[in-house]
Amino acid sequence: MENIINKLKEDLEKNDDYFRDEIVTLNVGRATPSLMEDIMVDYYGTLTPLKQVATINIPDARNILIQPWDKSQLKDIEKAINLAQLGFNPTNDGVAIRITIPQPTEERRKDLVKHLHSLLEKAKISMRNIREETVKEIKRMEKEKEIGEDERFTKQDEIQKIVDEYNKKLEDETEKKEREIMTV
Repeated sequence: MENIINKLKEDLEKNDDYFRDEIVTLNVGRATPSLMEDIMVDYYGTLTPLKQVATINIPDARNILIQPWDKSQLKDIEKAINLAQLGFNPTNDGVAIRITIPQPTEERRKDLVKHLHSLLEKAKISMRNIREETVKEIKRMEKEKEIGEDERFTKQDEIQKIVDEYNKKLEDETEKKEREIMTV
């Protein structure tokens, strides 16, 4: 029975981690390495994440400096950034690539908040599905007489409390990110 609860917590934690990974890439007008890390670069015929072919530095709040380990890859990295359609204009100086993050407009900020809320809704749907699978497993155990009816109700209450806790966590993260997006 404990392994069912542990699996529930593990699945909810994975869902939370995925949500956090998704919202960190929302551009709020501040430079972060996560904006560039997963851009796929053609590295000698193999698509490779940028973080594996270059150093990504943040010299100040609005600039990103990308220094490839192999200078011959500068053009490929610049091309990959443009293909990613992030709205950035990379500048290649022959040694490194510099990107200045533009300040988002009010309209863009509102679009980002809408997107943030759609990501939250997807995460909550995923959480409900995880909860339903766990409840089905508890009901199956009751049907096969592995547990009693009272224990099923107790476990369902415990499951709901855990899910509520993770829901609160997601909402807190969303609220924090929304404040970050709307701050000029």
